[in-house]
Amino acid sequence: MKLKLQRIIAAGFMLLLFAANMQANNIQVSNTKLTGQNTTDGYTLVQFDLTWENSWRTSSAPNNWDAAWVFVKYRITAANGGDDLWKHAWLNNDNHHSGTGTGATIATGLLSPGSPFDATTNPGIGVFIYRSADGTGTFSITGAQLRWNYGANGVANDATVDVRVFAIEMAYVPEGTFSVGSGGTESGRFKNGTTTNSFLIASEGTLEIGNEDGKLWGSSTSGNNTIGTAGTLPAAFPKGFAAFYCMKYEITQQQYVDFLNTLTQTQATTRKYTGSANRYAITGDAVGSYATANPYVACNYLSWMDGAAYMDWAGLRPMTELEFEKACRGTATPVPNEYAWGTITVAGSAYTLNNSGQNNEGIATNYSTTAGNASYNTTDGSIDGPLRVGIFAAHASNTGRLTAGASYYGIMELSGNLWERTVTVGNNDGRAFTGVHGNGALSTNGHANETAWPGLTGSPGEVTGATGSGFRGGGWINLASFMRASDRVLAAYLDTFRSFSGGFRGVRVP
Repeated sequence: MKLKLQRIIAAGFMLLLFAANMQANNIQVSNTKLTGQNTTDGYTLVQFDLTWENSWRTSSAPNNWDAAWVFVKYRITAANGGDDLWKHAWLNNDNHHSGTGTGATIATGLLSPGSPFDATTNPGIGVFIYRSADGTGTFSITGAQLRWNYGANGVANDATVDVRVFAIEMAYVPEGTFSVGSGGTESGRFKNGTTTNSFLIASEGTLEIGNEDGKLWGSSTSGNNTIGTAGTLPAAFPKGFAAFYCMKYEITQQQYVDFLNTLTQTQATTRKYTGSANRYAITGDAVGSYATANPYVACNYLSWMDGAAYMDWAGLRPMTELEFEKACRGTATPVPNEYAWGTITVAGSAYTLNNSGQNNEGIATNYSTTAGNASYNTTDGSIDGPLRVGIFAAHASNTGRLTAGASYYGIMELSGNLWERTVTVGNNDGRAFTGVHGNGALSTNGHANETAWPGLTGSPGEVTGATGSGFRGGGWINLASFMRASDRVLAAYLDTFRSFSGGFRGVRVP
């Protein structure tokens, strides 16, 4: 007997298509099917087409590329003898195929970073797909195949399953030294001991925190922007020196809808905000019915716990505030009081929109051609909420990093739009973070269940609080000063609530 998948028959396989047109700023997965089943070894190939716009790879500064983080979910319905629960597919660590089209590399992300691969205890949780050579433009491949070890997931050879393929746009941040703190006047800024200078992060080793030259320190030792007490930042805490991938955009409303629609009803009820203000447009009251009128708009009203749950489900993790500054500034020399695009200039007139809510939502008036574009209290005007992700880069008058409001590595909206939720250096709960990635599954109640993540207050091992987290980067309703790359005004602020200006994005070590 062969593994059976519903509706579309191909070489004995039947597949219920859930993956067509999965989008996040025009990334699309389509034409999904299963092929090449091996009943002896318990694997099959998940085949699909993948495309997204504005892709790049460059071997000159900033020496990076963009990528898609791709992962697979499956379920066996009750009608076919299963439990109706979507589960994370375990992938092989190799033997994937990139198909035809743009020359591509596929690199597997393992469940336990740094551990030797073992098909039983350390499966692939997803893959990075990216250009294999320098180039720019639309990335498009046809017939990509990922080896799914369904037997390791406990799926029988003759099971009838539903499959969904998800893709999230990422940008690669290479290994290298960089500085935190700009030498400016930002609230709570990092600095080098007693000086006002920036501090150089030169390794992932143990880092001393203290008010002495050669140690990481901050301009505040109390309140929401505190550096915390003198002590040690363990080697396991991700400092941004090592390479990592960062989500190119904040979580969109469509991405969050897709997340909700693969949970149990108990989990989804825990994770869904029920309001409808400030451009938040997610509706529905049952799994399978969740939808949004603003699929391409950044998803606000996300608490720390909501974002952590999404990261756990997707096999990613929260980023630290040191990684946030690396993602903004890269290896460039700090500019005092700079924004993520590397200057102190910022657009200063209220925007209006065209094609509101569509995949081509754009800035109709007051797009700046001489300063960094960002969504904050001055430019928000009457919009009253976050914008479509990537909106500034898509404008016809965009000329590069400055006008696109992009970071050193091409990451969008790190300054403004929605606050980034980061792991703080400002208290011991944050400092205890070890950077473990999500495992693709949540607790029964819908919480992240990674025991090394901030906010672990539930039982057993659930992220139901926010201790150890904070905010960086500012939001659409805030002052421009909050958007500065080294501003820490709320870097240690403990907040469990869903805010109209609170979003989330995650990272993952290769």
